[in-house]
Amino acid sequence: MARILITSALPYINGVKHLGNLAGSMLPADVYARFQRSRGNSVLYICATDEHGTPAELAAAQAGQEVSAYCAEQHQIQHDIGRAFGLSWDWFGRSSSPQNRDLTQHFAHVLEQNGLIEERLDQMIYSRTDGRFLPDRYVEGTCPHCAYQKARGDQCDNCGNLLDPLDLINPYSAISGSRELEVRDTRHLYLLQSRMQDRIRAWVDAKAPAWGPLTRSIAYKHLDEGLIDRGITRDLAWGVPVAYQGVARPGLEGKVFYVWFDAPIEYIAATAEWADATGGNWRSWWREDEGALDVRYIEFMGKDNVAFHTVSFPATLLGSGEPWKSVDTLKAFNWLNWYGGKFSTSGKRGVFMDAALEILPPDYWRWYLTANAPEGSDSAFTWEQFAATINSDLANVLGNFVNRILKFTESKFEGVVPAGGEAGPVEQALYARVDETLAALTASLEAMEFRKAAQDVRQLWVIGNEYLQEAAPWTAIKTDADRAAVGVRTALNLVALYARVSAPFIPFAAETIAEAVGETETAWPSQPAAVELARVPAGLKVQAPEVLFRKIDDDQISEWTARFGGAESEAV
Repeated sequence: MARILITSALPYINGVKHLGNLAGSMLPADVYARFQRSRGNSVLYICATDEHGTPAELAAAQAGQEVSAYCAEQHQIQHDIGRAFGLSWDWFGRSSSPQNRDLTQHFAHVLEQNGLIEERLDQMIYSRTDGRFLPDRYVEGTCPHCAYQKARGDQCDNCGNLLDPLDLINPYSAISGSRELEVRDTRHLYLLQSRMQDRIRAWVDAKAPAWGPLTRSIAYKHLDEGLIDRGITRDLAWGVPVAYQGVARPGLEGKVFYVWFDAPIEYIAATAEWADATGGNWRSWWREDEGALDVRYIEFMGKDNVAFHTVSFPATLLGSGEPWKSVDTLKAFNWLNWYGGKFSTSGKRGVFMDAALEILPPDYWRWYLTANAPEGSDSAFTWEQFAATINSDLANVLGNFVNRILKFTESKFEGVVPAGGEAGPVEQALYARVDETLAALTASLEAMEFRKAAQDVRQLWVIGNEYLQEAAPWTAIKTDADRAAVGVRTALNLVALYARVSAPFIPFAAETIAEAVGETETAWPSQPAAVELARVPAGLKVQAPEVLFRKIDDDQISEWTARFGGAESEAV
């Protein structure tokens, strides 16, 4: 039994996330976690809300709440929506937790002891209009590298370069739009990543073979450009105080650690939260001197987070000089866009997770977003493609097969799995196809190739439909009762198999399918198809479920386009 630690990028606290956030981290992590649990492995899937920084302060002020109360409320909302989507976190923590405060202060302390943190008199952007220092991401302007006009002060989303606010051309406040900015002196701590250049490259060289091309390209891009020292403190009130062992660091009273320093540490801290709540041992998952040497650690995230997780967070872990577990495989995703543009709450473009559940069950979204995962390149959501995918894959292929054979069993065999007959050449050919496709599906999921895995499981569903057409029990029953019985029994066993292999993708429908044929086994199929397709015994009572998946029609597409936007988004 392997031990597998899974983390997905922490969703930010300021509001419900859109489908792109779901598709690029939390959902594939969940599919993989469910698959590995079904394989009998010990899985710990950790996520949390990222709660510090200026956006949380501003969102709380806009909501008329204290920031702590706002974050607590939003955390619960995000937790509940995630659970409604079937996200099977073992723990969904909070970066504002005491555990994260203590660990963040611990890492800063040991890094400074190791000569990797330096206090500097810094120059930062101050907005006279806003009456405050502006954190990196709240200064926007023209990127000096690619001339993108809405680059943030920490990173350009267009070319991917990490930036400093002072690098921007024609900067302005992202809070008020004011250009009444000036540079003021302020003291801050810097993580000396430049001193870690060789160690980080050696670490990346060792890890990169297990990463995909997207992750590797981003990591080496930043290494080749040369690592820069990064400020890890900010002039804010909300965050982890700059203190060591509970004592404020002299000269930095009233400052907090930068959200990008404390947020990745929350992966560890959330595991400590889990341990405190359940009696588990978090250190055995994260400390190599306390049992974590046998842990396989996998991170899931969008491409905009990769630089921080292949450079900055490893610098924190390695620089500490302590035996912390670092990531083995970093699965990065491109962006899911809304038609030709980005999701936008203010522009009413795109479906966010709460609204998605208002209009359709979670499995519809889970299937589409997995089958169209933005792995090799950015992908675009369109209502037309969404409807076509759901209608073809879920309604026509899987749903039709399940309902068709169960309705036939009810009408011709009184809802009882028939006895009689033996597998013949048609069944032997089916076993070979199932064995081959199931092996491909298993390999795709092990490799975290989610689009391919969706194609593989769909192919298994197609094989069942093709078998049923060839076996044609509705014809055989007229002249050969045993042949009809074999066809029905085999098809019902395919239903049971589909419940198990579909569970990582569409867990709610899979549970309904399993109940229909009395399937109680949840383990991933590991026996030859001839064995797996003989599990549902003759004499068992079965019952057709309600329609598993209802087709999406043109009127619904028109209604949702009017509500959430559609092709016109390309021009926005």
